[in-house]
Formats: sequence, structure tokens, C-alpha cells
Amino acid sequence: MSVVLARIDQRLIHGITVNQWNKELHPKRYMVVDDQVANDDLVKSGMRLSKPAGTGMSIISQEKAITNFKAGKYDDHKVFLLVKEPSTLLNLIKGGVQVPAINVGALFEQDGRVPYTKRVALSEAEVQTLEELSELGIPVSFQYTPDDSPVSLDKVLKKQK
Repeated sequence: MSVVLARIDQRLIHGITVNQWNKELHPKRYMVVDDQVANDDLVKSGMRLSKPAGTGMSIISQEKAITNFKAGKYDDHKVFLLVKEPSTLLNLIKGGVQVPAINVGALFEQDGRVPYTKRVALSEAEVQTLEELSELGIPVSFQYTPDDSPVSLDKVLKKQK
């Protein structure tokens, strides 16, 4: 399997993803999947500047990601998959992209989201999407950095109620 971890993080590429998670995962490729960012050359240029030496970076749309994975383009890569929203990840998985585990890193308290952890706020729709991903048998945990202890989706949801 080429994806070593999928991370949901509104900031996508930042110091923690390219430094701390790089040391933990040793990916060959960072893959940002976001339809809006994929069409913004200025943002893409800035993100590419931050990739660690010796790694590749793809910043592509959901459709292109599904097409590329189905074609086996990343079969020999260790891919660290980054998305802004749980729904993007669900679309990729429904499109045939295999994901071994999901890490929820940072989602900001905006657009009706309510806090669930120190760094993650979720809407009701996002909670439902994360539950659906978990029901597919994919472990979902909340972990900002590799040094933090992962907390399962179930524990985060129980704590909220």
C-alpha cells in the first residue's frame, strides 16, 4: 500500500507535517489533495518550497488523485496524504484509494464547528464523516505531533458527550 498515513489538517503543509511527521513516517511523497489549492499556483509554489529534501510533492485535485492511484502511479512510493476536510478523504476512499490509518491534526473553530480537542473543532457533518470512515475499518485518531499520544475517535466523541 502506498499511503502510509492520511492526515486531516486545515493547514496542509506546515512545520509539523514536514519536520516532525517526516521524521516519523519517512515518506517519499507528500500528497496534498484539495480541489481549491490544486488550482492556485501561488499557494502551490509556497507549499513546494517547504518540502523536505529527498521527497516529492503532489498538490492535486480529488479526481486526479483517484485517477493516479488507480493507475498505480504511487505504488512504489510511501505517500503521506494530506487533506483539509474529512469529506475529501471519504471521497478518495470511496474512489478506491486505500488508506491504512487516519490522523486528525488541526481543524479550526469556524463555520459552525465546535471544539472536540485542543486543536480540533468539528461540525456535525464532519463528525458523521469521521464515524463513517471508522465504520469502514480505518483507525481514526487525533494526534497533533508524533510525540503526542494518539486519542481514538471513540474516546474523543465520548469525552464531548
